[in-house]
Amino acid sequence: PTPPRETWAGKYEFLLSCLGYCVGLGNVWRFPYLCYRNGGGIFLIPYFIMLLVTGLPLFLMELSLGQYGAAGPITVWKCCPLLKGVGVAMLIVSSLVSLYYNVIIAWAFYYLGSSFQSPLPWSCDAPWNTDICKVSVAVVVTWRGCVLQNASGSTGCVSASEVFWNEQVLGVTHSSGLEDPGPVQWPLALCLLAAWILVFLCMLKGIRSSGKVVYFTATFPYLVILILIIRGATLEGSLNGVSFYLSSDWSRLQSAQVWSDAASQIFYSLGIGFGGLLSMASYNKFDNNVIRDTLVIAIGNCCTSFFSGFAIFSVLGHMAWRKQVPVGSVAASGPGLAFVAYPEALSLLPGSPFWSILFFLMLLTLGLDTLFGNIEGITTAILDEFPALREWRRKTAVLGVLCISFYLLGLLLVTQGGIFWFTLIDTYSTGFGLIIVALFMCLGIAFCYGMNQFCQDIMDMICRCPPWYSHMLGYFKVCWAFFTPCLLLFTLIYTFLDMYGVPLRYGTYEYPAWGTSLGVCIGVLTCLQIPLWAAVALCRESGTLSDRFQKATQPLHSWRTATARDVAGDIIDVPFTITLTSSD
Repeated sequence: PTPPRETWAGKYEFLLSCLGYCVGLGNVWRFPYLCYRNGGGIFLIPYFIMLLVTGLPLFLMELSLGQYGAAGPITVWKCCPLLKGVGVAMLIVSSLVSLYYNVIIAWAFYYLGSSFQSPLPWSCDAPWNTDICKVSVAVVVTWRGCVLQNASGSTGCVSASEVFWNEQVLGVTHSSGLEDPGPVQWPLALCLLAAWILVFLCMLKGIRSSGKVVYFTATFPYLVILILIIRGATLEGSLNGVSFYLSSDWSRLQSAQVWSDAASQIFYSLGIGFGGLLSMASYNKFDNNVIRDTLVIAIGNCCTSFFSGFAIFSVLGHMAWRKQVPVGSVAASGPGLAFVAYPEALSLLPGSPFWSILFFLMLLTLGLDTLFGNIEGITTAILDEFPALREWRRKTAVLGVLCISFYLLGLLLVTQGGIFWFTLIDTYSTGFGLIIVALFMCLGIAFCYGMNQFCQDIMDMICRCPPWYSHMLGYFKVCWAFFTPCLLLFTLIYTFLDMYGVPLRYGTYEYPAWGTSLGVCIGVLTCLQIPLWAAVALCRESGTLSDRFQKATQPLHSWRTATARDVAGDIIDVPFTITLTSSD
């Protein structure tokens, strides 16, 4: 017999898993930067508007679809076989993200191991950094421990933390670009191996094991953020950093880029369109309150982003005060913040190894939680398509093959030129392709499966909840039918304009045309799955094109419905059809 699907041992495991999945590195290293770049505190206005109009509706849609169908991102499209390509596209996006995301965890492992040294190897107190941090008598002004202007009048700035990052960790100074990856950085390769072994062990028993791990990995970052906020508040110059973070520039609301940044940050930080949310929700009990979970997880995620900015900018404000430069001079985003600017700021604090260990442990747990969700989405998609693999030994073999494959493919990203490939995959794997996936998911559920039917499915699941929950569905219906698709379309158009208007760069390196074309092909590969599998679905039906289309949008007989099972989630395969009407 086919082994049954697992279910969460308790509702808190699901909530913590989803919260850990959503609260990732972007909350720490991207949101604070976007906030100060786009008008400070004013950025919160478009941010929360986008949360209400785009984030919450799509988040609820993905959770509801997974919970009601009790299936992974591919199998769940039995509700509308025409859109099976959306699930396949989700699988491709999750695979691409998993490929490079664990490289970030490997970097965090490397820095965590290096943090047990005193002095820290990227600080100016380290003997081998003496020449880098040395200030000559001809210096006019210094920043980040480096000479900005020397006796000859030339300028050039390289800090000890930048040298450590570029030469010791990445080895990027020995590579000329994409076409010259160079040899593997073996210390990083070992860290990457350790990261994948950790992921394998934590997910060995599926949600039964990962659900227990998240009690630590999902809550520990909040403890560290709180500690860093308290410590940052005691530092000289911290108020300047916080003031810089929250400074208000009302004129920025007139910029389309601000609204596009807000939409993209909401979209990516909530993990919409990757299939992870859908997969984790599929292990819920049928009568789980999906609307409550949506509000708790999505709002909790956004509040985390906001408060993490205080932990980041209070310490950066202190570093700016120590170096007598504007806060904007030391602010950064992405890896530049997590592995250059902030570690350098921590190196200036008394007891710097302790603060560094805390920070990189936080990055490690943030990254692991997000990766758990991505890998869960991939394994769930495979096991639901091939139920015989649910047997424990076979499931372990599937997980092992996935981890080994991702590790071997990821070795390219830990070569001396790996950061160039990392940036390319990061930019295009979650770019326009992911937005198109979410757009088709929204339009497909609203107009193919049927808006009224989908809302009825949600009502069947939350029938025991207070009446005001059902009133909220009216708001979500309007968003699904109009506002959310329109904003996704706006974000998509702006993404295309930004992609073709500004060439992709990493530092001073500008990507060649063939590299950019390769990145575009990665995004197109994701998008192509939607028309490809739609064509397959149409070919499997008979009759005229109109008849085939109507049949391909009808749920299959095996689609799970409220009338086909009890609240415990037992499947009974009965025929089920929906008659599409104009109201759907």
